[in-house]
Amino acid sequence: MRKPPKESLLEQARHELKQKSGGGILRYEVWGYVENGKTFVTRYNMAYINQAVCSKDNGRVLGYDNAHGYHHRHYMGSVEACDYVSHVETVERFQAEWIEIVNNLKGKSS
Repeated sequence: MRKPPKESLLEQARHELKQKSGGGILRYEVWGYVENGKTFVTRYNMAYINQAVCSKDNGRVLGYDNAHGYHHRHYMGSVEACDYVSHVETVERFQAEWIEIVNNLKGKSS
């Protein structure tokens, strides 16, 4: 029987946002492995954290992750399961929602 590949941290980023960009922190982390030139994501989490906007869930305004054995979305203190098609699609969904939230905070429409 083949031993499963060992996962490792593939990518990690943390950005402190200036007030004109909505303030807060963007955090991103991806774990997985590469096999035969293809990347397999095993764990991920991404979050927009801003205590000035949300005091619940450690300030997480928006987040996506697959902790606790399922893919889910955090929004302003609530958590709900979400469909997962691919990691790339989830990142794109997170980015679009984060931009919309920041634009709404700044009084702009998306």
